[in-house]
Amino acid sequence: MTKVFVGMSGGVDSSVTAALLNEQGYDVTGVYMKNWSQDLPGMPCPWREDYQDAKRVAVQLGIPFKLYDFEKEYKQQVVDYMVREYQAGNTPNPDIMCNQEVKFKLFLETALSEGADMIATGHYAVSNGGQLLKAKDENKDQTYFLYRVTSDAMDKTIFPLGNFTKDEVRAMAQERGLVTAKKKESMGICFVGKVGIKEFLSQYVETEPGPVIDQFGVEVGRHEGAIFYTIGQRHGLDVGGGMPFYVTGKDISKNIVYVTTDLNDEHLWTKKLALKQLHWIGGAPKIDDKLTVRLRHRAALIGVAHLDPETGLCELEDEVRAATPGQSAVFYHGSICLGGGIIS
Repeated sequence: MTKVFVGMSGGVDSSVTAALLNEQGYDVTGVYMKNWSQDLPGMPCPWREDYQDAKRVAVQLGIPFKLYDFEKEYKQQVVDYMVREYQAGNTPNPDIMCNQEVKFKLFLETALSEGADMIATGHYAVSNGGQLLKAKDENKDQTYFLYRVTSDAMDKTIFPLGNFTKDEVRAMAQERGLVTAKKKESMGICFVGKVGIKEFLSQYVETEPGPVIDQFGVEVGRHEGAIFYTIGQRHGLDVGGGMPFYVTGKDISKNIVYVTTDLNDEHLWTKKLALKQLHWIGGAPKIDDKLTVRLRHRAALIGVAHLDPETGLCELEDEVRAATPGQSAVFYHGSICLGGGIIS
């Protein structure tokens, strides 16, 4: 019997994942990964509640349950990385780094060392022969966050929810009477529940107010710290009424945020990307492959005119707005997620 360790977060998706695999005859063990437990001012970390919910589901299903404490590694690999990137003026994606370093590396290695044959998670994606494929539910597809996993890790991973919609998963949880069936999805940073990025970073980085300068070189307002702002951002700017302003750039060393009221501003749009830290799941794409690329989770797929998979230079078929340094460009060949790189 195949032994599968299921990452159980205390949410409905991972609960249904464990239930389905249990029903399909796998030898299932539930594992809660304790990645973060620190409370922030006015915002307690929900880990205890999530842990208890995961444990209750394991009891309901009659499966063994473990806790893996990855807090130290998580702080080093994910949190410190995120803070460094923001300090450098980039906009990183901690969920992607969490999948790369913790869930599909540390969790996988620990599970295999304790006798598991495979791991499983509640991600909306499909793993097939070492390849990563898009989920049936396009709106929930999470391959964007998974593009930095390895082919070897995919070979050892099951994604039971890849062929279901979110509504179907909720219905399955209710049919089985799982205690997490009606639990709301957690939003905000992956590891700190409802905390916004500004509140979180403020615990680690000292910032000072500075000028917001428009396309004419005029100071139009003040910001709370340049690291908090992202290219293309419109909300959260303390700038006077009238036309909406969009962030076009920032100078971290001078603590300046640059904005424009012109949606056609050349600093907002580009057809060319330079990518670093390239990662291909099953080998680099071929030059003549017809590729598409996604620059944000749930963003529309864009046609790729040309990609050099060695250097990371990429030309798009259409201009895109707010291609942001630190975020990821993830490439697809049909429904196959090939991998990608980080916008520099």
